[in-house]
Amino acid sequence: MFTIEHEFDATIVTLVDDGELPLIEDITLSAFASCVTVEQFDERTQTMQKITLSMAQLRDLQAALDLPEGSYQFIDDT
Repeated sequence: MFTIEHEFDATIVTLVDDGELPLIEDITLSAFASCVTVEQFDERTQTMQKITLSMAQLRDLQAALDLPEGSYQFIDDT
């Protein structure tokens, strides 16, 4: 299950683990104009963990999901 909310400066997507037990904490993705943040509560340390991806890193991640094992680099043809 997931939710999508549109805020003033970001689109917020929350991924809810509704699979098999044990369940994992929700993941929140916040998409801003210049970056995307991924947050998840860490039950072990009782802290919110946050990762920030640049738009280039997000582009690379998207491409990596459909490619076989290897090393890749985008070349700007413009």
